[in-house]
Amino acid sequence: MKKEEDLESPLLSKGEPAPADSEGSAYPLVCALLASLTSIIFGYNRGVMSGAQKFVQEDLGVTDGQLEVLIGATSVYSLVGSLAAGWTCDRAGRRRAVALSAAMFLAGSAVTAAANGYAALMAGQLVAGVACGFGLVVAPVYIAEIAPASSRGFLSSIPEIASNSGILLSYIADLALAGLPTTLSWRLMIGIGAVPPLFLAAAAVLAMPETPRWLVLHGRPDEARRVLARIAGDDADRRLQEIVASVREASSKSAGGSPAGVWSEILVRPTPAVRRVMVAILGLQVFQQACGVAAMVLYAPRVFSHVGITSDRAVLGATVLLGAVKTVAIVVPLFLADRLGRRPMLLASAGGMAASLLVLGLSVRAAATWWAAAACVAAAAAFMAAFSLGFGPVIWMYASEILPLRLRAQGTGIGTALNRVMSAVVGMTFISMYEAVGMAGTFYIFAALTAGAWVFVYACLPETKGRSLEEIEELFDTTGAIKPSPRATLS
Repeated sequence: MKKEEDLESPLLSKGEPAPADSEGSAYPLVCALLASLTSIIFGYNRGVMSGAQKFVQEDLGVTDGQLEVLIGATSVYSLVGSLAAGWTCDRAGRRRAVALSAAMFLAGSAVTAAANGYAALMAGQLVAGVACGFGLVVAPVYIAEIAPASSRGFLSSIPEIASNSGILLSYIADLALAGLPTTLSWRLMIGIGAVPPLFLAAAAVLAMPETPRWLVLHGRPDEARRVLARIAGDDADRRLQEIVASVREASSKSAGGSPAGVWSEILVRPTPAVRRVMVAILGLQVFQQACGVAAMVLYAPRVFSHVGITSDRAVLGATVLLGAVKTVAIVVPLFLADRLGRRPMLLASAGGMAASLLVLGLSVRAAATWWAAAACVAAAAAFMAAFSLGFGPVIWMYASEILPLRLRAQGTGIGTALNRVMSAVVGMTFISMYEAVGMAGTFYIFAALTAGAWVFVYACLPETKGRSLEEIEELFDTTGAIKPSPRATLS
């Protein structure tokens, strides 16, 4: 971090006058859409193996056990990426981290599609997994810092919508390419994922600005004001003053802003406020994956086959339906997160998921009949919809906005790393779990864990709707247990 003298207020008056753009300007939306290309690529890479796995097994002779490890290992690899992404975001900048993520996605997809054996598959998934970890961190951090307070909920929902769109596109590609020769079908399914990163890398280099908070953090407030002028219009100077004040406070708290000081403040000697923030973030990340969403994304064809749907096209068609429902439902938080608030959406989401999982367990326990198959598909679709209404997008929005500036990138990286660990646990144990306790028993376990998520949200998370990032820091900087905040006023 630059010296404090570099952030003195005279710089706030430099630069061109702010244009007439308001907070509703299209500029923050364009920036958010560009950053969210990372999430589309992540979603495609995450979902494509759902339909491709059968053809990979037939072509390369991969066993169920190897497949379970291959799919789950991607989440383990993304753990490395998410931890490295926080450091990269802080040192190189949010925009450069987006470009690096795109380059790794391109390499991972190409290596996996060209694989001629299990070792090569693992190598490709290693690169793609690290890229996934980067993508999960950099897009939420970038958007949280580029978005005005009044539309941050709207814009912060876009990465999750993009991720679900990527999953849906992967399911459609699986269905469309399933009729090709086995050795060609799965390679094309995966190889298509190498195309979008080319556009993302170009966008990151040519079109995306760096975030104002990162620029101020590195002693470049004049550049930050030029970006804020396009985001906040006439309010740019006030916003810059708030950010500069926040950075000055961060300088006095975090050992000069060094990486070692940040890690120490998060993990070794956290203040009560930081501890409460990290409990909220880590709890949400654990429960998001403990509900079993990774099992549905990765193994939906197996679940549908279990209830008697035998046709490949019917199984993949039902999987596409799940992706479509998940993608359509994710649009709802885009418009309601800044109206209803984060807590109500998370509570409704957890309740809906728990009920859907119970019905799903009952349907797979029944005999393989048409009505059991229909109930299974309907319950799976309801689960995906409930997930997308809250626990899909809102936890990323919530986590990225409650972290103080000095801890935002590294804290987001830690939360994402835990998310990837939990995703790996679900992905690497689902087949073994349903073989041990039955498919129905597995979904009952997921339902119980989701009920625990509801209790956690109700007891531990304050509302952040309408607050600026600096106001949210003050919300957690109180003594005692976390309690829901009073209705926030729009800043």
